[in-house]
Amino acid sequence: MIRHRGPPSQTWRTFLRNHADAIAATDLCVVRTLTFECLFAFLVIGHGRRQLLWFAVTRHPTAEWLAQQIMEAFPWDTAPSYLVRDNDGAYGQTFKDRVRAMGIRDRPISPRSPWQNPYVERVIGSIRRECLDHLIVINERHLRGVLRTYVAYSQRSRTHLALGKNAPAKRAVQPTGRIVVRLEVGGSNQQPSG
Repeated sequence: MIRHRGPPSQTWRTFLRNHADAIAATDLCVVRTLTFECLFAFLVIGHGRRQLLWFAVTRHPTAEWLAQQIMEAFPWDTAPSYLVRDNDGAYGQTFKDRVRAMGIRDRPISPRSPWQNPYVERVIGSIRRECLDHLIVINERHLRGVLRTYVAYSQRSRTHLALGKNAPAKRAVQPTGRIVVRLEVGGSNQQPSG
């Protein structure tokens, strides 16, 4: 083998860390309803603060619909430099053309390699474990409402170790003070005894 001359190129992990504020990631999450209908939740995550930037729900994700969602997620000049996404067939030529026209460099991951899109996969897992596994979705409207509530909770209240135990929406962390219980995401109304 010929020995490579010069510095080695950066790894995928290094690329993600070096460009975190300029990267967004997308994925589709499949959700079954009460009548076993398949709904698709389209999620857009900002890598810098692990912030859920956009979500939408549909029965049939087409390339045209996904292209419209990416435009709504990044209006005017707010588009990231890079977009990490799956190699799903739903991301057709219309979507790719729209992303390119917005000045975003499309970075599809390798087939069957979800570890290359870790932040959005982690958010989908959290949504499933903390929310969707505890209820039965009735229809599209119900799923939108559930996701809207979960997003509000996760943006302002759910902490991340990678963010210094802060939430994606920046807030002042107070080390001392009164702890106040606030019900979120359909929490129980029962008060603790004792």
